[in-house]
Amino acid sequence: MAETVAERIARVVGEKIVTGELGPGTALRQDKIAEEFEASHVPAREALQLLRARGLAISEPRRGMRVAPLDTQSVQEIVEIRAALETLALRLAAPRMNAASYVKIEDALTAGDQAKSIAEWEQANRAFHKALAAPCKRPRLLTMLDDLQLANSRIIFCATRTAGWQPGSSQAHRKILNAMRQRDVNRAVALLDAHIRGLEQTATDERIPSTELAVRHSGT
Repeated sequence: MAETVAERIARVVGEKIVTGELGPGTALRQDKIAEEFEASHVPAREALQLLRARGLAISEPRRGMRVAPLDTQSVQEIVEIRAALETLALRLAAPRMNAASYVKIEDALTAGDQAKSIAEWEQANRAFHKALAAPCKRPRLLTMLDDLQLANSRIIFCATRTAGWQPGSSQAHRKILNAMRQRDVNRAVALLDAHIRGLEQTATDERIPSTELAVRHSGT
């Protein structure tokens, strides 16, 4: 299905938020967005609502729409919800996994190993988690996970601005994949849960300020 104007605007602006080009608290003015994308105010307004639904924007009284905060509380909420939903998706996906599913997961791991930049690595990271959950065949659940993965990506990009990025190990991902290949679903789910929650632990260790995240990159 072709992307609508509103969806295109939301995708482009959303990526700017995720990568940190638009920082927490930045005003998202409907008129400016409409002008930038040479669109009417209707799709610009719809795009802002899409960003809000994805947790990337908030609406504040008398201040209008702004980029959502990325503080300790926000990170903890993202991690907790994502851990609950992604492990659910993996349990539902496990009985449906086939050879094609494993090929997609392996391809994502290979792409991550070969990444030369944080942007390339993060694309591969998203692909890995998406491939793990995709066989569950629950459209609403997968849509929610896509939004949560965007929020997670935002945390990772912010972390690399603070600590820098170095090619990371795919050890945690490979352990999850190996458990799935061995049909040890309980172990795979436990590994995935710990993997996701590792970001929250890192954030706690670093004492993230209330206004902006400052954590080490943990690769989730």
